[in-house]
Amino acid sequence: MMQAMKRRTVLLGVGGLAAMAVSGWAAWRASSRSAPAANRAVGPSSELARVGANPLALYGARLPGLDGQEFSLSTLKGRPLVVNFWATWCAPCVQEMPHLESMAKELPEIKFVGIGIDTAQNIAQFVAKIPVSYQLLIAGHAGIAMVRELGNSAGGLPFTLLFDANGSIFDSILGQVEPNDLRQRIDRLVTKSKT
Repeated sequence: MMQAMKRRTVLLGVGGLAAMAVSGWAAWRASSRSAPAANRAVGPSSELARVGANPLALYGARLPGLDGQEFSLSTLKGRPLVVNFWATWCAPCVQEMPHLESMAKELPEIKFVGIGIDTAQNIAQFVAKIPVSYQLLIAGHAGIAMVRELGNSAGGLPFTLLFDANGSIFDSILGQVEPNDLRQRIDRLVTKSKT
């Protein structure tokens, strides 16, 4: 009798786990179908202004770095800027990091900044395994509100913004960046900055 109860409990537990897994898979499948295509431009600054993008959400922020020191993002104004919102738990974010790292080294005239929608501990552990030389700041999960203010109403990651030297949003990418596409966008940003 006791053996039968244990067996029934195990079977119910396995059945419950299977049901949860199927439900999770179905939810993931539905959300991935409705997610925007990777590397889709949210739009240049004129389009972002229409949906309420606010560059001050970035330039008005003060965020800690991995050293715990607060950094004022207003100091980034005055030169072209690439800002990448990412998280350690976001697979496309992690996959694009080496490309961003390579570009940051190749283009010293462009400032690259990564803003983690994650904990300082997770980011520190990530950087110990995969070194990143460009500046990393920590917004935590509250950073989702910042990406929404910057024109990403879905709050999806990764989210990359290009700012001109005046602090205006020049371009944006929702989804994993494609290196050649990002490089072309940066080249257009640099050309605009010179005019």
